[in-house]
Amino acid sequence: MEFANHIILIAAALITFSIFAGVLSSRIGAPLLLVFLAFGMLAGEDGLGGIKFQDFRLAYLTGSLALAVILFDGGLRTTREQFRHALSPAIVLATAGVAVTAGIVGVAAHYVLSYSWTEALLLGAIVGPTDAAAVFLLLHLRGLRLKPRVGSALEVESGLNDPMSIFMTLALVGLAAHGFPKGGWGETALQLGLDFLWQMGGGLLFGLVGGQIVLRAVNRLKFSAGIYPIFAGALALVVFAGAQSVEASGFLAIYLVGTTLGNNPHRATVEISRFSDGLSWLAQIGMFLMMGLLVTPSKLVGVLVPSLAIAAVLILVARPAAVFLSLAPFKYARSERAFISWVGLRGAVPIFLGTIPVLEHVRHAQAIFSIAFVVVIASLVIQGWTISWAAKLTEVELPPRPAARARVELDLPAGVGQTVVAYTVDPMSLAALRRMARMPLPQGTEIISIMREGQVRNTLPSDGVREGDIVMLLTEPHSLAQLDRLFAARKTRARVKDIGSVDFKLDGSANAGSVADMYGFLVTPHERDHTLASLMHARLGRDIDEGARIRAGNVELVALSIGEDGSPRRIGLDLDPPPPQSAATRIRLRLAEVRNSVKDLFLS
Repeated sequence: MEFANHIILIAAALITFSIFAGVLSSRIGAPLLLVFLAFGMLAGEDGLGGIKFQDFRLAYLTGSLALAVILFDGGLRTTREQFRHALSPAIVLATAGVAVTAGIVGVAAHYVLSYSWTEALLLGAIVGPTDAAAVFLLLHLRGLRLKPRVGSALEVESGLNDPMSIFMTLALVGLAAHGFPKGGWGETALQLGLDFLWQMGGGLLFGLVGGQIVLRAVNRLKFSAGIYPIFAGALALVVFAGAQSVEASGFLAIYLVGTTLGNNPHRATVEISRFSDGLSWLAQIGMFLMMGLLVTPSKLVGVLVPSLAIAAVLILVARPAAVFLSLAPFKYARSERAFISWVGLRGAVPIFLGTIPVLEHVRHAQAIFSIAFVVVIASLVIQGWTISWAAKLTEVELPPRPAARARVELDLPAGVGQTVVAYTVDPMSLAALRRMARMPLPQGTEIISIMREGQVRNTLPSDGVREGDIVMLLTEPHSLAQLDRLFAARKTRARVKDIGSVDFKLDGSANAGSVADMYGFLVTPHERDHTLASLMHARLGRDIDEGARIRAGNVELVALSIGEDGSPRRIGLDLDPPPPQSAATRIRLRLAEVRNSVKDLFLS
C-alpha cells in the first residue's frame, strides 16, 4: 500500500513541477515539450531524482496510448477547411516525404556510424516523422497564425505520417532481428507492399467506419454531460485497438475518428473538445516525462558527436530535400517550402519508436535509442526555439487573431448546425467603435438580444453597443473566429510614417478572399482569387505609390511599401478608417490645394 502511495506522489509531483517549470520557461521562449523532456531526465537515475526506470515494455504501452490520445485530439481540431487546403500535399509529405527523409538519414548513418544498411535505414525511419504533439503544441501555444495552406500542410502531415514511420520501423526491425526471408528481395518487397496497403487501407477503413459509429452513438444515446467525452474517448480507443489487433494502422484510424467527430454537429461538442484537450495535455506531459526517465544522460556522451551529425543531416539536408521533392507538383512558393522544411519538428514519437528495437533485441538498439533522443533534443532546441523567427523571415505569418473577452458558448441540439454565443463588449473592440448598421457580422449570424446594465433589450440600440454590454448571437461554428475579432480588444494601431495608422500589416501576396473572410469586408466573386496587390492594381487602375488607399466595405487597404516591379509588397489593413468623403468635399479640398500652391508660387 505504501509503495502505491509513493508512486502516486512521485507521478503527481513530476507532472505538477513540470507544468510550473514550463510556465517559467515560456518567458524565455523555451519549447514547452523540451522542458518536460529535460525534467524527466533530471528526475532519472543520473539526475537529482535518482529514479531508476528502464521498463521499455511499459514505456511502449504507455507511449502507444498517449500517442493515440494526442492523435484523437489532433483530429478533433483538424477542420474540413484544412483538408481542403492541404490534403494532397500532406499525404505526399506523410508517405513519400517520410521515405525520402529516412533514406537520406540512413545513408548518413551508414557512413557516420558504420551500421549495416538495415540498421542505418532503421535509424532513419525512427527519426523520420514529424511529431503531431510537437507541431500542434508549438504552433498553437506560440499563437502563430500561418498562411492557411502552410499551417494546414504541417498539421495534417504531422497527423498522417505516424502510420508510415511506424510501418517502416516495424518492417526494418523485423529484417534487422530476423534477416531476409528465404524468398529473397522480390518476395520481401511484395510482402512489404501488401503489408503497407493493408496498414493504410485498413486504418482508413477502421477510421471512417469507426468515426461514423462514434458520431451516431454520441448523437443517439442520452447521458449526463460529463459522460459524453469519456464515452467518445473510450469508443475511439476501441477503434484504435481493433485496428491494431488486425495489424492495420490504429493511429491513422483514431486520427480519422477524431476528424469525423470534430467536423460534424453532435450533442457534446464543447464537452468533448475541452475534455480531449485536457487529456491530450496529460498524455503529452506523461509521455515526455517517461521518455526522459528512460534516458541515462551519461550514456549519451559516447554517441553525442555522431548524433549531432545525424541531426544536422536531418534538419539541413533530409527534411528540406523531402519537402521540396514532395511539394514540387503543388504550387507552393519557395519561401513556403522553406518554412515547412524548417518546421519538421521531432518530439516523443522518434523516442517512442526507438523503444521497439530495444524490445526486439536488435543490434545497436540502445545506441539507436540514444541517438534518436539526441536528435529530438536538437530539433526542439534549434527548430522549436526559432519557429517564430522562421515564420517572419519566410513571410508566412498572418496577424494574430485577438482573443475574445468572456465568450460563452451554448450548444444547440445535434443537427441544427448552429450555436448560441454571448460576448462581453470590450471598450477597445471594433464592435464598440462602430454603429450597429456598420457592424460586419458574418453571413448567417443574428443578434438575439443585448443586456445593458442588467436589463435585456429586445430592440437593438441605434447607437450600437457599448463597453460592458453582453451581446447574445445565433451563429454558425465556422463564424466564431470572425466574431472573436469583432468583439475582442484590438492591439495598438501601428503608426506608419507619412501614411497614418493601420491595424495589421499583411503581405501583398496574401489571397484577397481569405483576408476578406478573416476581417469581414466584401470583395466581388471575381476578386476573391486576386492577391491583395493585384486587387489594389485592379481597383486603382494605375501605378501605385506608398500611401495609396482603396476602400473595401468598412475597411481600407493601404500600400505600405512598393517592390521593384511597382507592386505593393506590404499592405496595411485599417479596420476603422474615417468615413468616405463626398464628391463635393473632395472638390473643395482639391481647390484648396490648388489655391495654396498658387499662393506659394507668388510668395516665392
